[in-house]
Amino acid sequence: MANTIESTDETIDKIRWDLSILYSDIADPRLDSDLASLTAMAKHFSVAYKGKLAEQLDGAIRDYVEIEMLSGKIASYLFLRETTDLTNAAIKAKHAAFQREMSAVRGEHLTFFELELVQLSDDTLKSLYENHPVVAKHRPWIEHIRTFKPHFLTEPVEAALTKRSPFDSSAWADFFDEVEADLNFTFRGASKNLTEVLHLLSESKDAGERAEALQCVNDGLGGPFVKYAAQTLYMVAGLKAVEDKERGYAHPMNVRNKSNRIPDSVVDVLHKSVTAVGGPLTRRYYKLKARHLGLPLLRWSDRNAPMPFADTTWIPFDEAANIVTTSYESFSPTLTTIVKSFFTDRRIDVPVAKEKRSGAFNSSHVLPGGKPVSYTLLNYLGSNKDVMTLAHELGHGVHGILAGEAQGPLMYHAPIAYCETASVFGEMTTFTFLKDRLIRSGDKNSLLALIMEKIDSTINTVVRQIGFSNFERRLHGMDASYAAWAEPKKLSVEELSVIWLTTAKELYGEEGDIFTYENCDRLWAYIPHFHSPFYVYGYAFGELLTQSLYAQRSRLGAAFEPLYLDLLRSGSTKDVVELLAPFGLDARNEAFWKDGIMGSLGALIEEAEQLSRDMGVI
Repeated sequence: MANTIESTDETIDKIRWDLSILYSDIADPRLDSDLASLTAMAKHFSVAYKGKLAEQLDGAIRDYVEIEMLSGKIASYLFLRETTDLTNAAIKAKHAAFQREMSAVRGEHLTFFELELVQLSDDTLKSLYENHPVVAKHRPWIEHIRTFKPHFLTEPVEAALTKRSPFDSSAWADFFDEVEADLNFTFRGASKNLTEVLHLLSESKDAGERAEALQCVNDGLGGPFVKYAAQTLYMVAGLKAVEDKERGYAHPMNVRNKSNRIPDSVVDVLHKSVTAVGGPLTRRYYKLKARHLGLPLLRWSDRNAPMPFADTTWIPFDEAANIVTTSYESFSPTLTTIVKSFFTDRRIDVPVAKEKRSGAFNSSHVLPGGKPVSYTLLNYLGSNKDVMTLAHELGHGVHGILAGEAQGPLMYHAPIAYCETASVFGEMTTFTFLKDRLIRSGDKNSLLALIMEKIDSTINTVVRQIGFSNFERRLHGMDASYAAWAEPKKLSVEELSVIWLTTAKELYGEEGDIFTYENCDRLWAYIPHFHSPFYVYGYAFGELLTQSLYAQRSRLGAAFEPLYLDLLRSGSTKDVVELLAPFGLDARNEAFWKDGIMGSLGALIEEAEQLSRDMGVI
């Protein structure tokens, strides 16, 4: 008989990633020797190329690539070690020392590079592109840096900012992870971490237990932690406001949009489309969900609840790995080979642990020698959601490997807004595989449960993240109508909680329409993405972009896979218009976003409603 969701698998605790391709331990002498080599390389770079880029850009890029690969190797290892052992003082000290040293080295010896690069004339660059293959290959990277020319400060100022970067607002964000890892929640007599309590909200079929779990989280975030979280947000917003003003950015989102290679107008259309189309669809869906749960009104703790007929048996990790691998096999042999390597090469860290960072992520880098490597962190608890998370993060992984091989360390990482493409696509591939299997079996109850779970996930990725983005925009000084910006203010815990609830109600409805909002006013406090300003809208952007791409599979047939692999290999070399052109799509059109919402979320809701009619619920 299958284990229940509360069961544990002893083997999971042993599935930890192997970082030996990087270093053997923090005491590995190669760490210090590589840092010394890195310092020497940076000093040589400055002497060899400062003031000489017009004649020696080819050599400068070659050497800069070597610096980035070695720097990335060290940074990756220390980051990955720290995320699985957040309370280890020795690791934290080593990581902090490296960040201080590297910031000093970059500030002293590398600051000039981008500043001089943007000052090169168009004629000089044209000649370099024509005569030097390395420069020509890196043209997208060079041209992207040059778009920031109006925003660079003088070299002494840029150098000072780089040197002091380990001590800016990011230091508050780094400490936030450590403080959050120490949070302890007593739930029904048992001690749990944040991941474990939040898990109950999406896996428990007991409405009372879910409500109690949400209250436990909301209460547990109170006191010193919520005050610290509020101060962290103030430091992030305040520092950004000062620097943006000095650099001459038009508004607080401007630098993120430019980094994402997306016009401000497209980002505005995304927010408006999700509010106008996604909001009503979301409210329509939750009315259906309330019927299935037998509740006249949903509590916020019911939002991610499983259906009463959902299969919540615990899924062993080897079974999850097989589901995801088989799903990728149904689409692409190339991607399947990469996915399998994550398991055979031990590139995944699986279990939940108190000292480990919550949530899930993928981290990819290009190592010295041009070899890409990718690691995935999970907190696996055996649910269907965890299977989808595995598929999602491995999507990031195949993206990192393909782009790393094709583009190298300077251009492998896609901008935030469409680095979600492969992850969402991997998730959709797995969902489609499971859905088709259930259709063949004739199990309509399980099929409906799977579809509604996917709707929950899509709402969380699109609608919820735009809600997060609206909260963030208000935090950084945007007015309540989302029309104008002002200087951000220091907001109290109470003021932040009011904005949090207001931005939620704009999408999910007023109190009593569909939801009651008790015990959720402090939930903003545990969202770490707010420490990377305007990161979150990228989730909605990536989800809808990928859903539109995914819809082209049947139309393009066998031509789709090579086009899709080319998209992944492009890394950061193309903007969103160039990426989508081969598929006949254009993100600049408002219809693109509305069609994406209706074709994904809208279509899924219609399927759920039809199956519900068959069950006699509607």
